[in-house]
Order: sequence, then C-alpha cells, then structure tokens
Amino acid sequence: MTSLPHPIQYQGSKRNLASDILRFIPNRVERLVEPFSGTAAISIAASSKGISQKFWINDLNKPLVELVELIIEKPDEISNAYAEIWNEQHEDSVKHFYEARDKFNKSNNPKVFLYLLARCVKGAVRYNSEGLFNQSPDKRRKGTQPEKMRKNIGGVSRLLKGKCRFTYSDYRDVLAEVRNSDFVYIDPPYQGVCGNKDSRYYSGINFDNFVLALKELNQKGTSFVVSYDGKRGNKTFGNELPEELGLKKIEIEVGRSSQATLLGRQEITVESLYLSPSLLRDRNLDWESYISKTHKHITLLEQHGQFSTAP
Repeated sequence: MTSLPHPIQYQGSKRNLASDILRFIPNRVERLVEPFSGTAAISIAASSKGISQKFWINDLNKPLVELVELIIEKPDEISNAYAEIWNEQHEDSVKHFYEARDKFNKSNNPKVFLYLLARCVKGAVRYNSEGLFNQSPDKRRKGTQPEKMRKNIGGVSRLLKGKCRFTYSDYRDVLAEVRNSDFVYIDPPYQGVCGNKDSRYYSGINFDNFVLALKELNQKGTSFVVSYDGKRGNKTFGNELPEELGLKKIEIEVGRSSQATLLGRQEITVESLYLSPSLLRDRNLDWESYISKTHKHITLLEQHGQFSTAP
C-alpha cells in the first residue's frame, strides 16, 4: 500500500496502515464514507482494490477538502500551481515559506496549502488558538519536487476522479445522512476528551457526542470501523470506546515510532480499530482464526480476555 500515490505527506494519515484496515472492510461496498477524511488515504487504497466506485470525502478542514478535490478533479491545475509556488522559493526558501504561510492564513487558498504541507516540518499540521496555520518549514529540504508531485497527483486522480462527493461538514451531519448500505471509516482526532482543542487538528471533538453518534449509527445498521485510541510504549492516547456500543477492538502493532527512534527508546506504537456489530454480522467470520491467518502483528481484544496472534 505504501506504493500507492499520495501527494501529501500528512502526519496522522493512515496511509501505512491502509492494507491492515482494508482487511476488515467488505470486498465490495456501495459507497465508502470518510467523515474525518484527512488526505483520504483509505479511499485511495479502497479504490485501488476496487472495493467501491463511490466515495464521500468529508473533513471539517475546508481548505484541506478543497485541496483533495483539486487533486482528484483538476490534477493539472493543482500540479501547475504547485510547481509555480515551489519554483519561487530558491532565493530564500525559508522566507518564501513564511510569506506563503501568511498568504494562506489570509486567503485559505488550497493551492498554497499544498506547498505548505509539502514543506512544513514532518508534514505536521499545526494551528494556533486563532485557527491560523503556524507550523514551521523543514529547513533540511524544500518539499516534494514538482514532477514527483505531478506524478502522485495524477495517480490519485486516476483512482478517484468522478467518483467522489466532497463536503466540509461536522462529522455528525455526515453520519446522520449515511445509509445502511454505506460503509463508514471513522478516524477522529485522538484526544477524545470533552471540549479539549488539540493544536494538531482543525477542531477537537466531544467524547460523549461521539459515542452518541456511534450509537445512532448502530441503530441504522450501518457497518463501520473506527480508528480511535492507541498507545506508544506505556503512554495511551484517547479514551477507550465503551463496551455498550458492542464493538470489537483490534490492536495493530505499527512498529517503533520515529520519535522513539530519535530518542533511542524501544517504544512500540499500537493503533486500535473498533469493528461495528453490523460489520461483524455481515462478515460472519471467526475473527481469532481470520486474524491469525492473515497478519502476525494484529491483536484481538475481547471483553473478558485477550487473544494475541503474535508469535
């Protein structure tokens, strides 16, 4: 899956986990919905596998959705704009970045946003208390070369052009509209605690409201997967989703985090997936057997015990 085209190196993207996540999605779905789409890594991967011909890409971050839409629907336009902005940076690239950042914060122009994402530190989006993009440039590099960017943009466009609906709504509005024939991949911010704003995200979410939205999705009988909490070493991120939702929790061992490697630590990063009751009924699988046969770094957690597939 890492060979799939991805123009945007976006921190938090599920690009490297896409193959694991797709194991739990039916082979064919009428429409794949991403209420927290980010850079639409799962939709890109699902399209490459022929899982669906219809996608709903939504994120509250409007410039990000507009950028993804340009990449998919107008690949030449956004490729040309990126090349023009990228080529302007050679005299003083750091100064150029800050000028572009100021321009973006005044205009929310998605074409400028692509350059910022390609050039900023670790592809990590950061916003200040006023909602302005405030990440710094990576001074060791100047961002993706225009021709490589054009190739990646073209690859994504070929996979998704003409197949997508684009919105920048609150996730609850999206979930209220989905049908039971849809499949929903839900990847909210990890902080998951009431009212807390995280600088890595355009907006936080309220944990209780999120749980209520999942309950309503269950009542519709819509199949879904949630990426929610996780851990690195002994540190846990986010609240576990409550047992009353009837979800089955899967843990996927990602490997050593880049931060742990830099600090010389042996910390393993683990991502969690929650599978909906309707998905479990539809797949009708013996999950312990299925996981043990398909992947060695996935762990299935049950309410009264743990079944590990690690050797």
